[in-house]
Amino acid sequence: MSLKDQITEDMKTAMRAKDSERLGTIRLLQAAMKQKEVDERITLDDVAIVAIVDKLIKQRKDSITAFEGAGRQDLADKEKAEMAVLQAYLPERMSESEVTAAVQTIVAELGAKGPGDMGKVMGAVKTRLAGKADMGQVSAAVKAALAG
Repeated sequence: MSLKDQITEDMKTAMRAKDSERLGTIRLLQAAMKQKEVDERITLDDVAIVAIVDKLIKQRKDSITAFEGAGRQDLADKEKAEMAVLQAYLPERMSESEVTAAVQTIVAELGAKGPGDMGKVMGAVKTRLAGKADMGQVSAAVKAALAG
């Protein structure tokens, strides 16, 4: 079953269970998916959906930080609940050691040396690790690999 079908099935299940928080989050995800399909006149595959989910999760993390900084724990908790629903649609993430090993392999393949090659390495890493690893973690691993 494709990820898109899974999301639709989860929406139906949430409707039947009258789980309004989960349903709202899934509808938000579907709206983002539909927007991308309409804007770019494409049909999304699983990789593109994972990218959308990643983007929505990053937005939730930023919102949580802002709400906690403003003393609005109620809103931060709502964002955390939405983030938990969204994370169910992400593939298993790579561990920090796996990310570091993958980055070092790519750096060696490209013959990259020094911070000037960061863009070239990040481009290659993004295509290989998209959806499999947290890009913040990947960026830190690339910086460390190029500094050493």
